[in-house]
Amino acid sequence: MAVLLAEAPLSSSLLPRKPTAATCDPTNRKKSPCSSSFSSSSSSTRLSLSPTKVLNKSTLSSKTQSPHNSFTEEIANLCSNGSLNDAFLLLSRHDLKISNITSLSNAFGILLQACGYEGNLELGRKVHEHISLSKELMGYPVLTTRLITMYFSCGSSLESQSVFKDLEQRNLFQWNAMISGYSKNELWEEAIALFCQLLSETELKPNNFTLPCLFKSCAGVSNAVMGRGVHGMILKLNLASDTFVNNSLTSMYGKCGFVDEAVKVFDRMPERTLVSWNTLLSVLSDNGLLLDGFELFLDMVSVGEQLLQIDDATLVTLLPMCAFEGWIELGRLVHGLALKAALHRELRVNNALIDMYGKCGSLVEAQSLFEKTIQRNVVSWNAMIGACARNVDVDGVFELFHAMSMEEGMRPNEVTILNVLPACLRRSHLDYVKQIHDYVVRNGLEINSLVPNALVAAYAKCGSIDSAENVFNRMELKTVSAWNALIGGCAQNGDPIGAVHVFLKMTDSGLQPDWFTISSLLLACAHLKYFRQGRSIHGFIQRNGLDKDSFISISLLSFYIQCRKMSAARTLFSAMEETDSVSWNAMISGCSQNGMPDESLELFRRMQRDRYEPSLVAITGAFIACGQLSALRLGKETHCFALKADLDEDAFVGSSIVDMYAKCGSIDEARSIFDRLNARDDVSWNVMITGYGVNGRALEAVELFGKMQEEGLTPDEFTYIGILMACSHGGLVEVGLEYFEQMRAKGVERKLEHYACAADLLGRAGRLNDAIHLIERMPEKPDARIWSSLLGSCRIHGDITLGERAAEKLLDLDPNKAEHYVLTSNLFAGSGRWDDVRRVRKMLRNNGLRKDPGCSWIDVKGQLHCFTAGNGVNLKSDEICRMWSVLEEKISKMGYVPDTGSVLHEVDEAEKLEMLRRHSEKQAIVFGLLSTGAATKIRVNKNIRMCRDCHCAIKLVSKVARREIVVRDNKRFHHFRDGFCSCKDYW
Repeated sequence: MAVLLAEAPLSSSLLPRKPTAATCDPTNRKKSPCSSSFSSSSSSTRLSLSPTKVLNKSTLSSKTQSPHNSFTEEIANLCSNGSLNDAFLLLSRHDLKISNITSLSNAFGILLQACGYEGNLELGRKVHEHISLSKELMGYPVLTTRLITMYFSCGSSLESQSVFKDLEQRNLFQWNAMISGYSKNELWEEAIALFCQLLSETELKPNNFTLPCLFKSCAGVSNAVMGRGVHGMILKLNLASDTFVNNSLTSMYGKCGFVDEAVKVFDRMPERTLVSWNTLLSVLSDNGLLLDGFELFLDMVSVGEQLLQIDDATLVTLLPMCAFEGWIELGRLVHGLALKAALHRELRVNNALIDMYGKCGSLVEAQSLFEKTIQRNVVSWNAMIGACARNVDVDGVFELFHAMSMEEGMRPNEVTILNVLPACLRRSHLDYVKQIHDYVVRNGLEINSLVPNALVAAYAKCGSIDSAENVFNRMELKTVSAWNALIGGCAQNGDPIGAVHVFLKMTDSGLQPDWFTISSLLLACAHLKYFRQGRSIHGFIQRNGLDKDSFISISLLSFYIQCRKMSAARTLFSAMEETDSVSWNAMISGCSQNGMPDESLELFRRMQRDRYEPSLVAITGAFIACGQLSALRLGKETHCFALKADLDEDAFVGSSIVDMYAKCGSIDEARSIFDRLNARDDVSWNVMITGYGVNGRALEAVELFGKMQEEGLTPDEFTYIGILMACSHGGLVEVGLEYFEQMRAKGVERKLEHYACAADLLGRAGRLNDAIHLIERMPEKPDARIWSSLLGSCRIHGDITLGERAAEKLLDLDPNKAEHYVLTSNLFAGSGRWDDVRRVRKMLRNNGLRKDPGCSWIDVKGQLHCFTAGNGVNLKSDEICRMWSVLEEKISKMGYVPDTGSVLHEVDEAEKLEMLRRHSEKQAIVFGLLSTGAATKIRVNKNIRMCRDCHCAIKLVSKVARREIVVRDNKRFHHFRDGFCSCKDYW
């Protein structure tokens, strides 16, 4: 059942990119999910670790060459047929004093082997008792060796030890049987201690059966020091050329994390078998060096000195490597090798293939293999259930679970439950969790502590914290993992306060938190914005030396970012000894989320300079930053980077690109990208609808909203925010109100954001009474955003009475924002109430706040040029003034009359005219006209709302200059062309 490797050529071009040096560092490597067993060989090539053969039916029925062949053969036949008691009865009839001792020893040895093979400890003890009556039988080394082995095979190491101690003389076979038995029963320390006793108390020399057992034990306790010491003995023992010893030594070094030493042993082997190659392949897989593993496999198939044959052990090592990295094409290639070798019929290969396809996201191929599997075992079912769970096919998971339960001889086990429960993620899955819980209780599976932990996590994810606590409270032994399950469940599923309370109970119980506890607690503090408590946890981390853990460091970084403490986050990031892609991603996205787009883009550049590959998270953060800055040129550069890195195919990145172009005012480019997306999910539809809204294209937003539903997608809360915003900016009042009412009918909860949009919709249209009526009947208390929107509408429409009321509410709710005082001041200035203007400005100063001056900026040839209202300090200031005078003269002939009412200062008319001429957007636009070619679109950003005068003037400038001008203020985009604006003078 093998295939010549020369028949299956592979190309290294199929391999993914080379890992970084950090990945290959054995001193800082975590266990890979691809870990295989100690021995990489198949059953056909595996060597025994003891001098006795593994018992099977063929050995039992084989004929001996002794003179008493017929008697021994009769015993062997009885044992091979499972009639162990009959065999013992037959043996016990023989008189030990007159029987042929050699024949009797062989027969008893066969029976002892059978007892060990069947795990029949009771009968084995009877045999031991019987042969103990004969000093001659107990003097046979082979028989006592088999007696020791039998006890170990039945799990009774103490009785093996007793037999060994009672021996008057011990040979190497008996020492090997003991060391091998300890090793097989994972009594690693005992095996090592006995090996040391062998060296110190006897003249016997360890052989090629002794050392592999010792190396396995060293690997079991990660005692590389002991392993190295014994490695030095190999030359003295003349075993340096022994393949079996070298294979076990390679495996020992690999399991202790010393990959370089394992490779050296492999390279120096005078003769390599398939087991040698499989062992090193397993070492590389166990240590996460998956790319190196595939390169080794390429060397393996191209080896010239002999024709090696792959076996099932090779395949079941390669397939988990493909699964872990998602290398589906390589997985399919390995599948092809399995087919060519007819190894796909091996059940463990078939199971590994199902697992690989499931983990690589190809559920169809996994299902096809599963359905074709004739003889399925529990592993087959678990692999298929796990595949469905990872691919969020909850119905498929439970169909398989019920089918498995109904199949004769098949019973879901703990692994099945642990595969099923992670698929339950929503409130609608709660009934499924209850079904699984019932099955667990009925079948006694809660004994395994992992199962109740998984139930706690599943109940929490499904929103049933009470049920999670009930499961937790019924646990007899509450380990740290159990507490973590409940703390993590609360923190991640909407009950951060509960997470904190559970943590306090945990510490009261005397248990110390681990890295998972700390990370969950930091997540809870981040949700609650408990900055002080989070800082205390940071202190705990430092005092207990946990700050070196990368996972905890990332959790701390996320905590500071979510609490909007970016200076603390930057300090922590800079202090990290080793930054990885996760920490870079956190900082880049954190800066974007906290209104620091410049810092986000600078970090993105530094990340590339430090030779880190930007991930999907990093590139998304960069696009968000470009959108916040309306930096189209940088956005296009980032888009090119995403294309070259093949990141644009990701649905989330694609949506970020659409969002970036929309927020940079390139709405047509955004639509073009949107139309070319391979998979449009609700996020991409939402950003496109919102993009149309902020660019004044309300009708297109409405049309797209309808098309979204035609394609079978259901609008969510974010979709309605986008469409309501579009209707508000476009003046589609009745349409917007219909959508607002539609939310209730569609079962979408109306939140503060939706009420804010509806109030803004009514306020912009001058329906101020309707707006205040809506605000007053809101189910929640209106926040500062809603009162700010109403105050802005009152200023536009001159309702001073309602405006004063809105201003009072606004300043009570949020007295620490300068823009609220400016808005209130502008309300009074528009009505000529200068005493109130002075009063409000005094309040602003007394609160230690300062009004940001009106500022506009423009990107010309990669350089950012900023202009401040009234400030004429610029290299081209005089030229800008002259140019504006020319433009003002031209637009005056077209009907432009300066709107001095836009100047909210108590000055004379002449000064008001001069102040209008020096508004920052006018300076920026003139600078753009002077600095760019005739076909270039002028793009200007402004930090506050554009005034009526500038809006009117820029419309006419776009006509006389024959340029398209785009101005983004703090509310929306204005696209000026041929004397018209996209907002249709409604903003």
